[in-house]
Amino acid sequence: MDISGVVGVVRSRIAALIWVVRELVSSGFLTVLRPDRYARMGLAMRRHGGASPVSGIGLAAARNPDGTAIIDEAGPVTWGELDRRADALAAALAAMPGVETVAIMCRNHRGLVESIAAVSRLGADSVLLNTGFAAPQLADVLAREQADVLIADDEFDALLGPAVERLPGLRVVRAWVEDPAADAAGKESLDGLIEAHWGHRPRRPAKAGRIVLLTSGTTGTPKGARRGGSTDVSSLAAMFERIPWHAGESTVIAAPIFHAWGFGQMAISSTMTCTMIMARRFDPQGTLDLVRKHSATGLAVVPVMLERIIDLPDEVLDTRPMPSLRFVTASGSRMRTEALLAFMDRYGDIVYNSYNATEAGLISTATPADMRIAPETAGRPLTGTHVRILDDDDRELGTDEIGRIVVESNSGFDGYTSSDTKAYAGNHMVSGDVGRIDSHGLLFVVGRDDEMIVSGGENVYPQEVEEVLGAYPGVGEVAVIGVDDEKFGQRLAAYVVPRPGAELDEADLKQHVKAQLAGYKVPREVHFLDELPRNATGKVLKRALGGPPAGGPEVKVG
Repeated sequence: MDISGVVGVVRSRIAALIWVVRELVSSGFLTVLRPDRYARMGLAMRRHGGASPVSGIGLAAARNPDGTAIIDEAGPVTWGELDRRADALAAALAAMPGVETVAIMCRNHRGLVESIAAVSRLGADSVLLNTGFAAPQLADVLAREQADVLIADDEFDALLGPAVERLPGLRVVRAWVEDPAADAAGKESLDGLIEAHWGHRPRRPAKAGRIVLLTSGTTGTPKGARRGGSTDVSSLAAMFERIPWHAGESTVIAAPIFHAWGFGQMAISSTMTCTMIMARRFDPQGTLDLVRKHSATGLAVVPVMLERIIDLPDEVLDTRPMPSLRFVTASGSRMRTEALLAFMDRYGDIVYNSYNATEAGLISTATPADMRIAPETAGRPLTGTHVRILDDDDRELGTDEIGRIVVESNSGFDGYTSSDTKAYAGNHMVSGDVGRIDSHGLLFVVGRDDEMIVSGGENVYPQEVEEVLGAYPGVGEVAVIGVDDEKFGQRLAAYVVPRPGAELDEADLKQHVKAQLAGYKVPREVHFLDELPRNATGKVLKRALGGPPAGGPEVKVG
């Protein structure tokens, strides 16, 4: 490289450094502190084995020990208290023989956060379990991940039988105890372990433990994706450039923390010393009340939660303005267009919808301005993240051509816990989604690659049909799947949830699709349901569809 090339590289790096510093300073992440606070932060990082996704808890305790870390149904806890509780729990786990993997099955509360931090400080792996698991699925995942300890809320006691039979050495610790009067003979509790080891710390690990996040499993068994430490502050700066986080404020985290999106919001809040406000179960009206009571500036949700909020009666919404709220971060699934626009019309242009993957982390974010133009967009890739659209032969496609979404970023993904591997196209991770990029550089996610339907030799992505049906007056929710067909190979079946009081006709819905899409994209059958089956993060469980069930299953979003 000649001298001009070297100068160009140096200038580029200096410009990038200036950009990172500017974003971190403007967000309040970088600020002037007393020298002793910096020293404590450095010692905390070293004592916990270096950087990890939950390093922010120890850093926040050194930075602002008396600040409020969490407000949950048990009341407030400071960063200093949370830090000491995590240390004591880590010491308790260290006293148990041979603990290498700790599974955690908790709803959103302090016990979940301190458990994750404690396991990381031990140098072990923590596996975050879906609170919607049935007993067989729970047993399968615990066996596959070779869990030594299970920390679980007592409401899940009834599910543990199969797991205990398969893993006789599994040690169970109760986290949130809903009924203290219930029989707890022979059962260890989180609070009991912390009290017994108060003031103690574990030996410094060689390296901070990793977090294992499970994929959504909407089309199959969830995989365990390991997430390790990442010191790439440019990724943090890229997020602050797009979403207006600010240090020291407060955020209501309604999204389940066991899921990658909710976990990320918890990790960012800790890094920014933001008070985390949470409830164990999602309630749309209660969520508004939490924002108002604590003057929260941020709200983290999965899309179905935002939809449930804006679907509340006008008389409820009219009495609950949220003037303190500066941003709502959402990710995890497609958001109903009319619900998104109705929310912004009422509360202002404060919704930031992100495209996020368990393995790839935060990929792109749509700002309110983006969604006013194209409500269904996933926005633009974050600075430093590169997205391409490829065909099946890994050739890059042009504007508005639909193909596989591949991503290059510093996500901290350390591979799956199983023998499965993630596919790559060169340096780009294959996301498993399909989509397109328009002439303005906006990304649109069309659907999952494995959800593509071939009907009569034509490729159909259900999301395209779902968006058209979802825009029909009176349609509340919709899911489209492929079912076997002797003549066409597969045919489309639509499952529609009408809005309260709406009367929908199957023929009218088919005609509506036919007027906007090609004939082979018109569903051959339409079933009407009371509710769509969803997992605990609000994603529709399409594998639970397949025929006209008599009624709608329970919706779980918290």
